[in-house]
Amino acid sequence: MAPAAGRRSTASLVSPARARGGGSPAADAARDDASPWASLHEDLASLIAWRVLAGDLRDYVRFRSVCRHWRSGTACPRGSGIADRRFHPRRWMLFPEGHGLHPGHGKLRGHVRFFNLSTGAFVRVQLPIFRDHCVLDSVDGILLLQRDHDTAVRLLHSFTGDIAEFPPLETLEAHLSGWLLRGKRMYLRQICGSCISVDADGVVIVMMALFGMPNLCFATSGDQQWRVSSWWHDMRSVPLPFQGKLYTLQHPEAGGEPEVLQVDPPRQEDTDSGSPSLPPPKTIAKCPASNCNSFSYYLVECNSEILVIALRHGKDRQYSVYRLADLILGRTVPLTRIDGNTIFLGSQRSLCVSSEVFPSIMVDTIVAFDSWKIYLEYHLNSGTLSAAPDRCTTGLVIPSPCSIICHILTCCFRLYWNKGQIIGQGRKSLLWRVKRKWRDGVSLTSGVSRVLK
Repeated sequence: MAPAAGRRSTASLVSPARARGGGSPAADAARDDASPWASLHEDLASLIAWRVLAGDLRDYVRFRSVCRHWRSGTACPRGSGIADRRFHPRRWMLFPEGHGLHPGHGKLRGHVRFFNLSTGAFVRVQLPIFRDHCVLDSVDGILLLQRDHDTAVRLLHSFTGDIAEFPPLETLEAHLSGWLLRGKRMYLRQICGSCISVDADGVVIVMMALFGMPNLCFATSGDQQWRVSSWWHDMRSVPLPFQGKLYTLQHPEAGGEPEVLQVDPPRQEDTDSGSPSLPPPKTIAKCPASNCNSFSYYLVECNSEILVIALRHGKDRQYSVYRLADLILGRTVPLTRIDGNTIFLGSQRSLCVSSEVFPSIMVDTIVAFDSWKIYLEYHLNSGTLSAAPDRCTTGLVIPSPCSIICHILTCCFRLYWNKGQIIGQGRKSLLWRVKRKWRDGVSLTSGVSRVLK
């Protein structure tokens, strides 16, 4: 793994003085020597830096830019942005612009925007890599990309420019389910969930669940092909990455309590042959008893813990939220508040957002897509359901510009999110407009006009 030469982001990561053009190296050195902060003990500066990093990577970068002494006494994230989990840009998400303005679109001039789910901050970054790459997923703020001409998977740290190389997706084609019909290669790009972990030696490992593949696939950086698990996972569940592991749900065949499973990173099964294997999942909790035919379950990370959401279908939807930690202990008391946060539920991903930094989002609510009202809000305190604002009830098309709620909800649907579409707004086709041969796995004349959502 090596930093992406010539492709580093151009987000503002320099000191204010240097940005104003008045910071020559000599002037910086003189100013550092004159500042009392420059005399801060190196160990203390390092301790403060790590605490700042626990909040957000960009705050850490700003801390290092204060003076030369602080820079020399703290670790530089560039070059270690992926291999060191401390430098992952947690809670940062690629912002869907709408109107088909996908990353790499000519009108964006090589720029993309990211927003922070906890602070509401936005940053604009220049990433020329999207000229010949498309984004498939985002894990811990790290983008999972496909290189167009050979389908190679690459991890990109958007703020440091670091890249990790992984095998081509086409090496998985033989493992796709036999029931997939014409155009089956398009399903290689439909990721249900992915996870990034780093072992003690700094080796980066990726686990993925793909639509149309009952096995989980995995690889380490530098591998030539993807491997698959010897066991199947429940394809009805959307896996959740959390602290380097995957969590998923297992629905019983004939009623009963759905189980929460934990999938650990690959282990070295045979140290002589060097062939890694993916350990079978471990059952860590059971969901409250229910009729599985009338309930759907979701997993979401909120405030550094996992929540289990149960949706009871019917005329009046009802949501129940449980802490996974409580379910492990056998406690099944649902939550009536989630610390002022809002949960966005989607068929391909669920997100937790701080309501404090997005004034238009109500606290302690669950936002879910609705084919007619665009989205619905469920209020945990009162147990009531309300429709989207009036401006979003005009059939299936959201007026433009739409609210931040629609942009965040779109992040829960990867097939819209990575193509610059807003769910419910305008054009409905989820095929790529450009480079369709590489990005959809079909040619422009193949006749494939439907993508399974």
